[in-house]
Amino acid sequence: MRAIALSVACLALSACGFQPLYSGSGGQGVAQGLAAVDVPAIPGRGGWLVRNALTERFGAAGEAGARYRLDVRLDDALEALGVLNDDTISRERRILRARYQLIDMATGEILLDATAGSDAGIDVVSSEYATIAAEQTALENLAKEVADQMVTRVALTLRELDEQGGIEPSDAPPIADQ
Repeated sequence: MRAIALSVACLALSACGFQPLYSGSGGQGVAQGLAAVDVPAIPGRGGWLVRNALTERFGAAGEAGARYRLDVRLDDALEALGVLNDDTISRERRILRARYQLIDMATGEILLDATAGSDAGIDVVSSEYATIAAEQTALENLAKEVADQMVTRVALTLRELDEQGGIEPSDAPPIADQ
C-alpha cells in the first residue's frame, strides 16, 4: 500500500513541474554557478562569519575563476527588550540584516538585489561572561541563517539564468554607491 502511495506522490510531483534545485537543465547548472561566486570581505565580526558561511556553501571557484561577485552590506544590532524597574536589562534581541547584490563580473550588471535577515532573543543573566557568550553564539547562528537565505536566493537566480539563458538585470544602484 505504501508503494502505491509513494508512486502516486511521485507522479503528482512530476506532473506539477517540480524539479530539484541543483539539477542542471543543460549547460552550467546551479552547483557550478554557485562555485563561480566570489564573496569579497565583509567588515566586522558578523561580516567575517557571514562570508565564511557563504564561501563554505558556495564551494571553491573552479579553474575558470569567479564569474559573479556577491556584494554584501551587513547591519548588526543589539537592542534591549526587557528593562526592569532598576534600569537593568533582562532580555536583548540581536538583529542581523544583509543587503546583497549578485553582480555579473563580465558586464557589471546587477543580477539580483535583495535582503536577508534574522533575529534572536538573548537572556541577560547576572554573569557577564554568560551574557557575552550568548550574544556571540546568537551572532554565529544568525550569520548561518542569513547566509542560508542568501545562498537559496542566489541559487534560484542562477537557476533562472541557466534556464533562460540570461535574466533582466536589476535597476538598483550598486551597494558601494549608496
